[in-house]
Amino acid sequence: MPHDLSAFAVDPPVEIDHPAQPAAPLVFSSPHSGSVYPSGFVAASRLDPLMLRRSEDAFVDELYAEAAPAGVPLLKARFPRAFVDPNREPYELDPGMFSDALPAWVNRSSPRVGAGLGTIARVVANGAEIYRGKLDFAAAESWIETLYRPYHNALTALVDDTAARFGRVLLIDCHSMPAVGGPLDRDPGKRRVDFVLGDAHEVSCAPAVTDWADSYLRSLGYSVARNDPFAGGFITRHYGQPASGRHALQIEVNRRLYMDEERIVRSANFPRLAADLARFVRQAAATAPTLLQ
Repeated sequence: MPHDLSAFAVDPPVEIDHPAQPAAPLVFSSPHSGSVYPSGFVAASRLDPLMLRRSEDAFVDELYAEAAPAGVPLLKARFPRAFVDPNREPYELDPGMFSDALPAWVNRSSPRVGAGLGTIARVVANGAEIYRGKLDFAAAESWIETLYRPYHNALTALVDDTAARFGRVLLIDCHSMPAVGGPLDRDPGKRRVDFVLGDAHEVSCAPAVTDWADSYLRSLGYSVARNDPFAGGFITRHYGQPASGRHALQIEVNRRLYMDEERIVRSANFPRLAADLARFVRQAAATAPTLLQ
């Protein structure tokens, strides 16, 4: 299982909101807001569609919709994180999920794999098992090559093009988090702040970038933490190379600020947060050239 790989396709796998004219050394990405669930994936899962969405950063791409009007691109995955997670290495896979042996080069022992949250996840965010049966490695390989690779090809191109145009670049990787730490998290049962900024403990971007984002979000009235419980995933750490003029900052926003987490629908507070993040995007675009000097 599975055999009909066409039932697992998402075409196109990504969307990019391009600015009419690039205006700043800034790129936004939303790797976990994809909401196109292939019929084959839904059929192969033991979970209902609402449960599958527990891992989704629902509506995050909408929260940052001001990016292109502000003169910077926004990359969005269309496929869901519960299916293929672009915020992992290309092949972080749990051998227990597969009916055949995995190639020796597959990373099968990372902490993410151990938690069931590899490139092909074993569980959703609350720990519920996703699949009814074992997978074939050929199927997983197909999903990674047709979904994961296009996301990173597009992100690499945006980062490279922006760096070439402006001499430097800041990638802001946009995520959302449950209001309370889940069973697989570092903070189970703990209520979370409004925003968590992840810079891999001052490794993925210049400290001035994190300082500015922290200060600006606080000026809007929000509570902010750094690197706890999220310090940045693969995207932040892979693309954040400050010594080469390439900076990356992960931003986690608390879902209670804008949505009903149980029903996965926008709440009455959504417009307010979207307006505040539109201000954040515009100010980031205006400030990035100075921050990255």
